[in-house]
Amino acid sequence: MDIKEYKTIDMLTTDSVSILTQKFIVLDGVKTQVGNNHRCSYANSIQGRQTLQTSEPEHVVNAVLTIWGELPTVGPTA
Repeated sequence: MDIKEYKTIDMLTTDSVSILTQKFIVLDGVKTQVGNNHRCSYANSIQGRQTLQTSEPEHVVNAVLTIWGELPTVGPTA
């Protein structure tokens, strides 16, 4: 029985993002959630971008950075 983890980019703005993580198993042919939803938010700041890149899979990071662009919008460089 494999546990599959799903990441959903939620509440994405130019200044922040929330990533929803859910885990599921297939039990008797039915996809069933295991555990509770988990959310982690990141600010479009230098530190927020670094934390996003070390905490989330590459495909999630790339999707968020496509919207955020090259430069942070929150913090001293905004």
